[in-house]
Amino acid sequence: MGIEKGESPGIGILDYGMGNLRSVHRAFLAVGGNAVLVQDPSEMKGKTALVFPGQGAITDTMRLLKSRGWDSYIRDWIDADRPFFGICLGLQALFDFSEEGSTTGLGIFRGSVKRFEFPKEAGLKIPHMGWNQARIKSPEDRLADGIDPDGDQFYFVHSYFVLPESENLVWASTQYGDLEFCSAIRKGNLIATQFHPEKSQNKGLKLYSNFVSGL
Repeated sequence: MGIEKGESPGIGILDYGMGNLRSVHRAFLAVGGNAVLVQDPSEMKGKTALVFPGQGAITDTMRLLKSRGWDSYIRDWIDADRPFFGICLGLQALFDFSEEGSTTGLGIFRGSVKRFEFPKEAGLKIPHMGWNQARIKSPEDRLADGIDPDGDQFYFVHSYFVLPESENLVWASTQYGDLEFCSAIRKGNLIATQFHPEKSQNKGLKLYSNFVSGL
């Protein structure tokens, strides 16, 4: 079915059998996004944006993506610079390789996914869980509207972080112990975050709203 008059552009939220789908779906609806869950690439017909949420193991994620044809579809979608929002594993899977299960990712961006490693005396827990600051490197970006570039709080749950080869990809960074890691990337019409906007209250909803308003 096409987009009805008066509705916002269609948003497909990738339902591949894993991920925090319901809360992501509710968050996009709350900011006026015409969002639906999609299980097969054929269901993306007429949609303007693709959202790739994820949590759990990247090994299972990649297996399920390949089994349903989403791996090549996502590559083609991003290659065409169509609006895309990746969340948590939806960020990590975009890179070449993850240390988690020695897994090959989608290879859309050069770089790897590393596990947090800290000396015992640092007293830092893994996974990195809870609220932390994300500092925006491009505050003039429309997606940063209403978000403090010096560090608004967002919610994280992860044991691995992305290490892009290109610093130009990095949209936001976050400090955990002595490590400053990439917590969001941006290129063209793509954004992908390590944190969970749908769990990040007003600021997370603002980021989703900024994304929807640009469609």
